Amino acid sequence: MNTILLAAVTMGERIDSIFYNFDLWVFSFFGNIQNGFLTQVAKFFTSFGDERFVIPMVVFGAVLCLFKKTRKYGAALIFSIIIGTLVTNVIVKPMFLRVRPYNTLQGVAEYFAWYKGAGMLSESDYSFPSGHTTAAFEIATAMFICFKKDKKNICWLFPVVAICTMGSRVYLMVHYASDVLAGMIVGITAGCLGYLLAVLACKIIEKIKFLDAIDITPLFKKVNPKAAPIAVIIVVVGLFCMSYVPAISEGGEDAHRCAYVGEYDCMNEARVDDEDYPPIDGKEYCKIHWKQLSGENQ
Repeated sequence: MNTILLAAVTMGERIDSIFYNFDLWVFSFFGNIQNGFLTQVAKFFTSFGDERFVIPMVVFGAVLCLFKKTRKYGAALIFSIIIGTLVTNVIVKPMFLRVRPYNTLQGVAEYFAWYKGAGMLSESDYSFPSGHTTAAFEIATAMFICFKKDKKNICWLFPVVAICTMGSRVYLMVHYASDVLAGMIVGITAGCLGYLLAVLACKIIEKIKFLDAIDITPLFKKVNPKAAPIAVIIVVVGLFCMSYVPAISEGGEDAHRCAYVGEYDCMNEARVDDEDYPPIDGKEYCKIHWKQLSGENQ
């Protein structure tokens, strides 16, 4: 087990070495255009990839599946999010174990100045690939294909949001450029697979009478059809606000950071008041170091 973990750590460090100049150049680009307005824009778009937005979207997808006309959209959302989450968070992140840039680049004065200037946000897990970028692109790709197939021009909005979300993660200095590029690849792949599985699922459902009969549209027969898109927009905006509003006050020098001190002083977000990650010897740690110190990784 220790040999496997050592190999995984080496993979993360190898990515650091291979992409060091490229990643630092991209950080430099975003650092040099930093200002208060762009920082708020970045915080806005980064919320589209947050789990507080993405997880409720799965529930929203399930609701869409109850309407025959939107079943494909709902299934595509669910499948794409599940696939992207499994690949990024369950398989790739634990495989590469790449440490966040605000930990590995603590000795690079310019980077750390940019990190402070962007608000000093932090996460509690590994860096590669970017989970926010994966989430943004898996949803954007699945919805782009769905709307494009139905010849709705709104389809182009989704990739624009995903690209802005990807850029926000580097602007905020919480991800390397190589992290978000990998997240984009995973997200696009997950979105395409999610759409194909949704189409297949809908075809199977059509052949099973009692499943095909599931359609709550008649319950809303007295509702103006034009109200449906408005209702969808209101729900999505509401879900987004659940992610964005808490993000406004996150980060800063007073944020609760991981207590780990070793080869670097970990600036990951500590798991505070989290029953799954209780304090160890009275100190609170991020997911990574809690698992290491508690022996869960053994």
